[in-house]
Amino acid sequence: MAPQAAKRPRKSAKFYKENPEAYQRKLKYDTEYGKRPSKRKRRSELNQERRKRGVYGKGGKDMSHTTSGKMVPEDPSTNRARNGHGKNARLKISK
Repeated sequence: MAPQAAKRPRKSAKFYKENPEAYQRKLKYDTEYGKRPSKRKRRSELNQERRKRGVYGKGGKDMSHTTSGKMVPEDPSTNRARNGHGKNARLKISK
């Protein structure tokens, strides 16, 4: 097995390392963002669904919201990457 190459820091990580005040502002914003009622409700719905399916607290797949409003299990990296750069869809396209 080949040794894994060291990852270089991405632009944002480098920026925040060089600008600690900006990083503190970001942390404060992220905290407030996560406290919004809509975000709390969304997390609550996802947790309830994981409990219902018996996978809560066991790792594994995330619950992903679809365009039709259903929730389906999906690989966490795929689910979380979808919300990345703003040019792609925010919900999994349901079939």
